[in-house]
Amino acid sequence: MTTAYLDHAATTPMRAEAIAAMVEVMSGQAGNPSGSHAAARAAMRRLDEARSSFAEVVGAHPNEIVFTGGGSEADNLAVRGVLARRGGTAVCSAVEHHAVLEPVEAAGGAVLPVTADGVVDLVAAAEILAATNPSVVSVMLVNNETGLVQPLDELAAVMAETCPEAVLHTDAVQALRWLDVATRTGAAQLVSYAGHKFGGPAGVGALVVRDGIELAPQVLGGGQEQGRRSGTQNVAGIVGMAVAAELAAAERAASVARIAELRARLVGGLRSRLDGWTETGAGERVAGMVHLCLDGVTAEPLLLLLEQGGVLASAASSCSSGAMHPSHVLAAMGYDRDRASGSLRLSIGPDTTTEDIDRALEVVPAAVERIRGAR
Repeated sequence: MTTAYLDHAATTPMRAEAIAAMVEVMSGQAGNPSGSHAAARAAMRRLDEARSSFAEVVGAHPNEIVFTGGGSEADNLAVRGVLARRGGTAVCSAVEHHAVLEPVEAAGGAVLPVTADGVVDLVAAAEILAATNPSVVSVMLVNNETGLVQPLDELAAVMAETCPEAVLHTDAVQALRWLDVATRTGAAQLVSYAGHKFGGPAGVGALVVRDGIELAPQVLGGGQEQGRRSGTQNVAGIVGMAVAAELAAAERAASVARIAELRARLVGGLRSRLDGWTETGAGERVAGMVHLCLDGVTAEPLLLLLEQGGVLASAASSCSSGAMHPSHVLAAMGYDRDRASGSLRLSIGPDTTTEDIDRALEVVPAAVERIRGAR
C-alpha cells in the first residue's frame, strides 16, 4: 500500500538538490568558518554564498541574516532579544506558534485577540497596543494550523499610530513556499524562517534582523553571526537551506497553481462525500493547507485510522501526558472544546499527487463515518 503524505506543514521532504549540496560540503575538506587557514576560509566562502542567496530570496541584505538552529530559536531570539535589549513588554496574537506565545507569556506580555475568521482583530489590537506600548509585537504571516494569512501591513499601520517605537516581528516559517516573502514581510523588522518547511534540512533556520534593529544575543560564546548568535555555524545545513529556498522561490508560481488545483479537488471531494464538517476560518489562505473541524469525531482515533488507511496527517493539536488537548488556535477563534477536538489538518506539498488526494478522499470519509458509527 502506498502512503499519501499530507503533513507538509509539519515538515517537508528534503529536496534532492539540497541533499546533494549538503553532501558536497560534508564530504569536502573540513573547516570551521571562524578559523583563518585555507579550509576555514573555504567554509566561510560557502557560508557567505549561502547567506547572500538566502538574503536575496527573503528580501534582505546579507548582513541582516542571522542563522539559527531552527524557526523556534529564531522566534525566541526575536522576542527575547528585543526585550533584553530594550526592556518593556511584548505583545503577540492569540494564534501564534508556541515558540512566540510562550516567550511573550513568560515575559508577562499581552495577547491580541483574533476574529472568528482567524485573523487579528485590528480594532482590539489598536486598544491593546495603545495601552501597553510594547517594545516588540509578534504576529505570524501564515498560521501553521489554519494556513490563514495575517494582515501584517494593516497591523504595521496600527502600530505606527499606537506604538511607533515598537519592533514588528513575524514568524514566516510557513510562508516561504507559498508567498513572495520579500514583499509580504516588508513591514516587519524581524522575520523568522525554518529550512525544513520548504525542502531544506531540519535544525537550521534564520532570523532577518533589519539594519538598525538591535537585540541581545540569547546564545553566548564565540560571537558568531556578528555577535547575535554564538556557535559554530552548520555550514552544510545552511547551504542546504539556501538551495531549497532558492528553488522554492523559483518554482513558487507554478507550484502554487498546481497545488491550488489539488486543494480544490480535496475540498470539493470532501464536500460531496462527507457531511458534518466546516473549514476553519475565512479569508486569504495558502494553497497547501486544508484545516477542518469534524462533528462527532475526536482527532486521536481519526489519525490512527487514517494512518492505517495510508494517509498521514495531523490534528494540529498538542499532546500532553497522553491526553489530546484542543488547539489554542481554535480556542482563540471561538471554537468550543468538543468542536475543536475534531480538528484535522491536511497539508499538501510539491510532491503530492492526484493519487494522494484521491486516497484521502477514500480514506477520510470512511474513517470519519466509522468513528461516528461507533458512538
